[in-house]
Amino acid sequence: MFITKKALSRRTFLRGAGTTLALPLLDAMIPALSAAGKPTPRLGFIYVSNGVIQNQWIPAATGGKFDLPAILQPLAPVRDHVNILSGLSHLQADTFGDGTGDHPRSSAVWLTGLHAYDRTRPGVEVRLATTADQIAVREIGKGTQVASLELSVDFPTQAGCDSGDCFYVNTVSWRNETTPNPAETHPRIVFERLFGDGGSAADRRSRMKDTGSILDSVTDEVNFLARTLGRGDRTKLTGYLDSVREIEQRIQNTESKGPESFDEHTKLMLDLVVLAWHADITRVFSMIFARELSSRTFPNIGVTDGHHAVSHHRNDPDLIAKTARIDTYHVQLFTYFLEKLKATRDGDGSLLDNSLVMYGGGMGDGNLHRHSDLPCVLAGKLGGAFKTGHHMKYPLDTPMSNLLLTILDKTGVRLDKIGDSTGRLEPDYLSLL
Repeated sequence: MFITKKALSRRTFLRGAGTTLALPLLDAMIPALSAAGKPTPRLGFIYVSNGVIQNQWIPAATGGKFDLPAILQPLAPVRDHVNILSGLSHLQADTFGDGTGDHPRSSAVWLTGLHAYDRTRPGVEVRLATTADQIAVREIGKGTQVASLELSVDFPTQAGCDSGDCFYVNTVSWRNETTPNPAETHPRIVFERLFGDGGSAADRRSRMKDTGSILDSVTDEVNFLARTLGRGDRTKLTGYLDSVREIEQRIQNTESKGPESFDEHTKLMLDLVVLAWHADITRVFSMIFARELSSRTFPNIGVTDGHHAVSHHRNDPDLIAKTARIDTYHVQLFTYFLEKLKATRDGDGSLLDNSLVMYGGGMGDGNLHRHSDLPCVLAGKLGGAFKTGHHMKYPLDTPMSNLLLTILDKTGVRLDKIGDSTGRLEPDYLSLL
């Protein structure tokens, strides 16, 4: 990495009418004549619902010499950047005879390790716990423009409920034990949150209608900054601004032509996360690919039955094949995100090198509503805190909360316990390979 003698602040912003544009990490932001510091850690959590076809998900071999099973085949381009974990469970999602549904308990437990009691019963309060993502925000989110992003690409519906309660399935992030973080589904609102500044959203859209882009309001600042940068930094800046404009245009096209497809919607939301991480606007996000009890159909991959319906396959080969097709498609979208992170430079590595993304859910066997042997993929090295490229098999029903505790520990958060954890993951395959 080239070390410049004149340093910009990492918190340099370009400001225009209704716009605050954070910048990617430039060489000019490295302190003069000093080596780059510790990479900025970033955490992401992507949730998929209704369980998976486990015998097509869990690799047969452990260690580094495993073959990707059918559902995980899309991960092949990033195989060396991921770990597959098996044997982990969230038994607090099992029924305690309190009437609450298996599906709401699944999403509620995923980042808390706690049982969600049926809040429709008399005398039961809405109470869960601060989720792992929000605990991490307190440490690694200090000073960022946006503390965290909570996103979903599966719109909530009143029809998709279990035991009469939709409350716990519409988010996986809780600020504290009584305050869930609502998950945003609209790309425009996310874009405004990342880059808007001043005035109402309507005012900003009006200005964009007149000028064509939020970037037009910072043209003078961009030109002035570019003249002070070296050739490499000018190239980085141009690439970043092109990415912002491209995403802005995709949002505008969607708004002009009507609702986008699930594929377009999901990739647009993931690209917004890449931008937010690239510019260090936020360091933590959660996203729901599929809500528990989701009845979404996937005609683009030949599945016209609802997701939840086919997950109860009753060992019917046709329904198993359809469920596996949905599982595989979700992994394809996840891989799209990982490849974007891998291709985005961040200091001496990539965004993927300096991040950790946990992909999975709170239900293992969707047909039988079991919360054992949960699907779990960890992607990225968190700046060297984790090694990758392995299948790690833990004793069955090792608390998934132990993984959450381990992740938080690697981000600098020291806790004795989260949810039903019994300690950090042992053996520590993740860092002692």
